[in-house]
Amino acid sequence: MRFIEEYRNGDLIGRIAETIRNTAVGSYNFMEVCGGHTAAIRRFGLPSLLPPDINLISGPGCPVCVTSIDFIDRLVTYSGLPDTVIATFGDLVRVPGSQSSLENERSAGADVRIVFSGLEALHMAESEPLKTIIFPGIGFETTAPGTAVVVKQAAAMGLKNFLVLSAHKVMPPAMEVVARGSSNLDGFICPGHVAAITGSDVYRFLPERYRIGCVVSGFEPLDLLQSVLMLVNQKNCRKPLVEIQYSRAVTPEGNTKAQRQLIEVFEPCDAIWRGFGTIPGSGLKIRESFGSFDADTVIPVDLKSTEENKACICGEILRGIKKPSDCRLFGNVCTPDNPVGACMVSAEGSCNTFFRYS
Repeated sequence: MRFIEEYRNGDLIGRIAETIRNTAVGSYNFMEVCGGHTAAIRRFGLPSLLPPDINLISGPGCPVCVTSIDFIDRLVTYSGLPDTVIATFGDLVRVPGSQSSLENERSAGADVRIVFSGLEALHMAESEPLKTIIFPGIGFETTAPGTAVVVKQAAAMGLKNFLVLSAHKVMPPAMEVVARGSSNLDGFICPGHVAAITGSDVYRFLPERYRIGCVVSGFEPLDLLQSVLMLVNQKNCRKPLVEIQYSRAVTPEGNTKAQRQLIEVFEPCDAIWRGFGTIPGSGLKIRESFGSFDADTVIPVDLKSTEENKACICGEILRGIKKPSDCRLFGNVCTPDNPVGACMVSAEGSCNTFFRYS
């Protein structure tokens, strides 16, 4: 239980919460851009420990939530091809596309299987050579190196039936879009797992260019409360910085070995984010040298233009403009058992988290 119990110590939590209350001298708007942080903040009831003038805003930190309808529609199309298996993480199965979801297609007979890693999908391709295995690569810099390693292994094994449909994204460009569009944001609680790969230095442009402070945080109650206190102190001193609270896992330079794996297989591209549209340079596509494993290249599909459900405000929630409770579908039509929007699907989605813990 080391690194868990000590970060959930009630006495320490009470003391740091009191320090925050005594230190805060105005209003503060801090955005967390990690779905794991959103879930932890609500699960542990941290807003109830903070002064009412400290506003914690959920941002675009859940990879399932920001995955575009276009990507889901591609997977639905692929699932209808003969001798094709969609080997996917569980959360993605229930995300609605424009007409259907992988869950609906599986109910109709499509071969859609839940996996816990790209390596599991790779082994599936090795053991079933007559089937085409398509692995949807989703996630930020945390999971992309793992997908890169799997692609390299597939190349080394000479597999011809393993493909990746990449929706991998990188976080800084999306944070810049948020920073550019917000005049009252005081700080970012930066994603700890992403920064374990990238390092904290990738966020330096935010205080330098936008005067917005950044603290890379862990995921336990004390981690998050300490990160809030660090951001409060930054604003009070009017010195926005990039600081690391999660020092047991994050360094300024990050995991250079994982970065090399990522760069070898992927290159930057423009990407569609649900709620944001296309963000330049925010995606990762498979390099031409590994193009034989790129589903987009090997099996191109033409899709009709798609639109979000007009009643769903997931896009505004992901941008931090509105809260889940502002949506007229929330908790009524849209629930975890019947998700209308992507934010209600994942356990790290803002709507799902607010529904369960608020």
